[in-house]
Amino acid sequence: MSPRAYRLGQRQVTTEQTRAKIIEATRELLANPEGLNGFSIEAVARQADVARMTVYYQFSSKTGLLEALCDSLANKGGMGQAQMRNIFMQADPLVGLAELVNIFSRFWEADRLVNRRLRGLAAIDPEFDQVISSRNEGRRKALTVLLQRIESAGHALAAPAGELVNILFSLTSFEFFDSLAGPERRADEVAPTVYRLALAALGLAGTA
Repeated sequence: MSPRAYRLGQRQVTTEQTRAKIIEATRELLANPEGLNGFSIEAVARQADVARMTVYYQFSSKTGLLEALCDSLANKGGMGQAQMRNIFMQADPLVGLAELVNIFSRFWEADRLVNRRLRGLAAIDPEFDQVISSRNEGRRKALTVLLQRIESAGHALAAPAGELVNILFSLTSFEFFDSLAGPERRADEVAPTVYRLALAALGLAGTA
C-alpha cells in the first residue's frame, strides 16, 4: 500500500470514528433529562468533545444529525434494510405483517427512552418533527403495500383500505407499544398482542 493510500485509509477511519462519537453523544444527551433543555448542535459538540464545526461538517445540520441518529437506532434495533426487505419477500402477506410487527416491536424496545424523547421533542421542535414524520411516513407506506398484498391474496377486509392503514399505523406506533408494554412487558410479549389486534381490525381474527 502506498503512503498516500494508507493516509487516506487512516483519515476515513478517523472520520467514521468521529461520526460515531457524535451520534453516540446525541443519544446520550437525549437519554439524559438535563440534556433535553436547549438541545443544540453546540450541546452535542460539547458532549462529544469536538468543535461545533466538526458536527456541521459531518452532518450539515441538526436535521442531518437526527437522521443519522435514527439510522443508528434502527440498525442497533434490528431494523436494517435486509430485515425490512424480508417483510415483502414472504409468500403470505399476513406472515409479512407479523414480521413487520415483530421488527417494530424490537426496534421500539431497543432504545425506548430515546425513542420516547425523540417523539416528545417532535411535538415542540420542527426539525425533530420533520425527521420523525419522515420515518412515520415510511412505516405507513410499508403498511399500505402489505394491505394491498393482503387484499390481492383474496382476503375480504372489514373496512376501506385507507381506514385500515390508519388503524395499523396506530397499532404499530411507538406510542402504542410504549403504553402496551408498560414497565415490565418485553417486545416478544407485546408483538403477538399487536398482531392479534391487527388481524381483528382487518376482520381476519380467525386466521391467527
